[in-house]
Amino acid sequence: MEKIVRELSVLHGPSGFEQPVIRYITSELESLSDEWSVDHLGNITAIKKGSRPGPRLILTAHMDEVGFIIRSITPDGLIKVESLGGHDIRILAGQKVRVRTGTGYLIGVFGGISAHYRKFESESKLKSVRESYIDIGARSKKQAIDMGAAIGDSVTWLSDVTVLGNSDTGRLVGKGFDDRAGCAVLLQVLKDLPDFSGELVFIFTVQEEVGLRGAKVAAEGIAADAAIAIDTTAASDTPESVLDDELHIGGGVGIKVMDASLIAHPAIREKLKTLAVEGGIPYQLEVFPGIGTDGGAVHLSNKGIPTGVLSIPSRNAHSPIEIIDITDLEAAKDLLTLFITNEDELLSFTSF
Repeated sequence: MEKIVRELSVLHGPSGFEQPVIRYITSELESLSDEWSVDHLGNITAIKKGSRPGPRLILTAHMDEVGFIIRSITPDGLIKVESLGGHDIRILAGQKVRVRTGTGYLIGVFGGISAHYRKFESESKLKSVRESYIDIGARSKKQAIDMGAAIGDSVTWLSDVTVLGNSDTGRLVGKGFDDRAGCAVLLQVLKDLPDFSGELVFIFTVQEEVGLRGAKVAAEGIAADAAIAIDTTAASDTPESVLDDELHIGGGVGIKVMDASLIAHPAIREKLKTLAVEGGIPYQLEVFPGIGTDGGAVHLSNKGIPTGVLSIPSRNAHSPIEIIDITDLEAAKDLLTLFITNEDELLSFTSF
């Protein structure tokens, strides 16, 4: 699974510009699914049928990552952008980025003043995204345009996926794990899937980072008995005072209780906990109102779909240096597989 994560994460695919990721995933689905399609927004829906009758399950992860979009080019050839998804403005200055143009990719950096000038500026001043700029090396607006830059082009972090520390840690650092890690889990589940009952509907969605937009469209036309979303979530295991030390990377898959977008269906949540205990799979419970997932859109579709979420703990979310632990991905894959192969009966809210 690490290979899939690495290959997916380096792809350029911010919200609304997921085409490279769509191409990668559909190429994998050719041999893994019974059928697949891409809708007008870019959501991928793939069907896998079991050997005997059973419930229909939606399994979903989002393909997009946070990024930026060019809104203007200054006379000096500097790039001004708007956000695609949420960013921590404290980390912008000095970060390398990749601009995807109509003719290829350009390398740039978010500019900032020299350290020598800091003494003349308020320490509390931080540039907003609108106030920031990207330097692509152009000397003028004309040169930037000649290089291929144009209003509406998308921008992502320029960041390789590497091991953190050394190979013994089992931890990776890079961009886009939110939520290419979830996509990797779904693809690995498909690759290793044992015999099961019913039908699985895998949905790889677009534009999650700008309001769960892809999931709202993709799930609306599917009559499903239950759904599980796979996404990363913010770990709280570092010394910052606002963190509560409840969710650790390397501590196991998170079983969502509640976030800003949904309260997980109690029967699904309890079944996931039971299966984790029976299967010896490390897990953690997650209550975090500072995040939302595609599960928030899916559970409101078609008069309501019982929905749960499996979370992959991550440090430094929405940055070029996100950190995940491969053992948490494996735990997510194993627990999701157990849920699929043990889902012979429908779950109801009142049965809990």
